[in-house]
Formats: sequence, C-alpha cells, structure tokens
Amino acid sequence: MNREEIISRIALIDRELKSRREEAGALAAYNSGRKKHKKQMAFHKCKKRNRWVFGGNRSGKTECGAVEAIWMLRGIHPYRKNRKDVFGWAVSLSQQVQRDVAQSKILKYLPKSWIAEITMLSGRKDSPSSGIIDQIKIKNVFGGISTLGFKSCDQGREKFQGCSLDFVWLDEEPPKDIYEECLMRVMDKRGDIFGTMTPLKGETFIYNEIYLNRRNNPQVWCEFMSWEDNPYLKKSEIKLLSQSMDSSSLDSRRYGKFSRGAGLVYPEFDSAVHVIPPFPIPKEWQDNISIDPGLNNPLSAHWYAVDWDGNIYVVAEHFAAGKDIEEHARCIKDISARIGWKTDARGRLYALIDSAANQRTLASTKSVAELFADRGILVNTKVNKDVFSGICRVKEYLKRGNGLPDIYIFDTCVNMIAEFTGYFWADGDSPVKRDDHCMDELRYYVMSRPRPAEKECPESAVYADKMRRIRRLKSTVGKQRKR
Repeated sequence: MNREEIISRIALIDRELKSRREEAGALAAYNSGRKKHKKQMAFHKCKKRNRWVFGGNRSGKTECGAVEAIWMLRGIHPYRKNRKDVFGWAVSLSQQVQRDVAQSKILKYLPKSWIAEITMLSGRKDSPSSGIIDQIKIKNVFGGISTLGFKSCDQGREKFQGCSLDFVWLDEEPPKDIYEECLMRVMDKRGDIFGTMTPLKGETFIYNEIYLNRRNNPQVWCEFMSWEDNPYLKKSEIKLLSQSMDSSSLDSRRYGKFSRGAGLVYPEFDSAVHVIPPFPIPKEWQDNISIDPGLNNPLSAHWYAVDWDGNIYVVAEHFAAGKDIEEHARCIKDISARIGWKTDARGRLYALIDSAANQRTLASTKSVAELFADRGILVNTKVNKDVFSGICRVKEYLKRGNGLPDIYIFDTCVNMIAEFTGYFWADGDSPVKRDDHCMDELRYYVMSRPRPAEKECPESAVYADKMRRIRRLKSTVGKQRKR
C-alpha cells in the first residue's frame, strides 16, 4: 500500500468517525474529552446488579443513569455483555418529574436516527419533549428492537406488576413497595437495578438496604457524587450555589449524603443508640404485646418489656401479610412460647390492639378481637389512637431530658427499625400513611402508660423471724378461741 492509499484510508476513517460523532451527538461527547467524570465512569464499569449513585444536585448523577440506559438498549455498553431486544424501565416520582428530568436526559443523549417509534401518553410524538412519553422503541445494533418504558411512582404499585425486565433505572428514591416490585421485575432475567438520587428524605430504607447493605447483598454497590466530582461545574458556580443554601441542605444537595432527620417523624431515633443485641429478659420485666391488625396488609405485633427504671425494651416481633387470624395467632403463641412470655392460669396471652379489631370481617361473623380471643389471645381494644399525642410520647421515650433514651429495640425487630428510619411527615401534623404498622402499635403501647417493673426484694433474716412469730401468735390465738 503506497503513501497516497494510506492517506486516503485515514481520511475515510476520519470522515466515518466524524459522521458517527455527529449522529450520536451528546452521547459521543459523554466523557470523551480531556475532562472525565471519574465517578460516572466508576458507575458504568461496575459489574454489580444493584448499583446506586447518591449525588447532590448537578453532580452528574442523572446523566450517568440516562447514558447507562441508552447503552444497554442500543447494545453498545462498553463494559458489559450486550444483547438485542432489551426491555427496561425509567422510573420517576411523577409524570411531571419524568418529563422534566429522566425523559429530558434520555432525549438529550438518544440520537433521533436510533428511534424506531415513540408512544405518547400525552402530547405529540413529533415533539416528545413537551409531552409525556409512554414508550420509546430503539434500534439495537444486533438487529432487534429494544424498548424503554417510562413509569411514575404516583401510578401505584399495581402498575409495576407483570413484566420481566432487563433493567430498571430509578431516578430519585422510590417508595419501598415500588422498589421491591422493581426487584421482582428483573429477577427472571437476572437483570439490573440502578438508581440515581439525591437523599433528601433522610435515613430511609435505601440508607439501610443500599448504603449500609444490612443484608450483606454481594450485588449491591453505591457511590457518592458531590459538586466537586463534576469536572464541568465551575468553582464560581459551586460557591454561588453553596451561599444560597442553609447548612442543613448542603449535606444532601452538595455532597449527596444522607442527613438524619430530613422530614422524619422521629429524627431522634439512632440505630447506634436505640438498637441493641437481644439478652434474656427477667420475668418481672414482661409487660404487654401490642398489635396493629392486618389481613392483606401486614399485621404487626411486638412484645414489650419494662425494667425497674421504666425503660422500654422491644424484645420480639411478628410481622406478616396475607395470613388469616388462625396463622397470626399461631405465630404469636409460638414466639411467646419461645421467649417464655407470661400467660394467665389458663395459658392465655394478653395484648393491646387497634380498636378497628372490634369490626367484623367479611369472612366471619365474629370480629378480629373475638377471633383472637377464641385462639387464646385476649386483646384490649381500648387504646389511645391520638396520633400526634402518641408521637410526642414516643419522642419522650427516644430522648429524655438527660440525653439518654428510655426505649431500646432488639436488633431482631427489623421491621420496626426500618419503619423508624422511613416514617415521614405529610402535610400538616400527620405522618405519611404508608409503612406505619409498627409505628401505630408502638404508639398504642406507649400511650398505655407502662409502669416500671416491681423489684422482688428477698426477705431479711429479721423480717423472716418477725413473720414466723406473727404466724405462731395467730395460731395460738386461733386455738384458744376454739376452746
């Protein structure tokens, strides 16, 4: 090959590369220049199946989620095994947020020539950025057609059922039930979950499941992105943004860190303080069981003990959904037997329960309270259900005046611990009515005003001799009267 042919071929390659860059547009420029976002690339290179980026606003987290989705759909992922006919979801908090954030980023990085079809929920397909997209069909390099569906959390869990997916991209933190449903959707295909979020809600279930990885899931990975990690964000802009926020917002919005207490009902709760390993509970500490009933919804039951100083201990847990009263009663009795919980002379247990248990179910002529009683669990439905007063009372137990807690939870009570870290205020003085079954029955219990256990003092020798003399004197007097 002579010099002219070599130059001609180089020119041809240059033209082809230029054509491809122009076709790919923003996608071709993504992390391709002198400046590279190292944490974005760490996310893309990670081979784990459950990956999360906790990033501040404008840290570059959403860009890497959108690019990851397009690479997978197109079949051009540089660090993963590619395939055709990929099916994935992009999940946003609402349809408006979808349009303004995730959908906008996908359209920015997705070349129009790669789009086979767009289905709209609202708006025109020839101007998709101004409407709400339902699905985008994308031409895959292996010859197939991939599909990206858009979902919003405000549609409810039912809208997330039924599909087998290759991936789900969660843009911002979803409700726990939506997250769990998405996990089910990728199970069949051993697909991927990846999330990009700013942790504005505090130490929620994502904090426990992903950041702390309390289940020790080997497929979980996470990374924090701050403004400083974004090489395209100028220092002057970082300074301006920092000056516009208070200190409580900076941790989450600048550094992507979980800030304790952001909107939480119980910011006083600290797992490092209030959660303890189990230990044998003295018999005299045993106080009561508290139940929040549920059939399709979870039934929550916890066993409460009180020590001689009035400290409360949550020592056992039963938490299950989809069971009937027969099964719940059996589980409660089994746990009670295992931990040696007190019963009356007839072997019956006592418990507090939501007053709704007085209502009769569709499947029975008896109320839930009566059904429990038939199975040896006598429930007291006269509980104080005032939410705000109950919350204030729980707060008192979490942190009293001297800075020490009055309540401790055994680390085996995982559902109660999770609810503490995911229990948020709604508008006004009421919490969000979701994932609150443990929190409800905890309030029923603390509002019952539990009293400290009474110490059983051993008899002194003087006291024993005194009682012996009294019994002897009574016996002598009794004999004399009979005469």
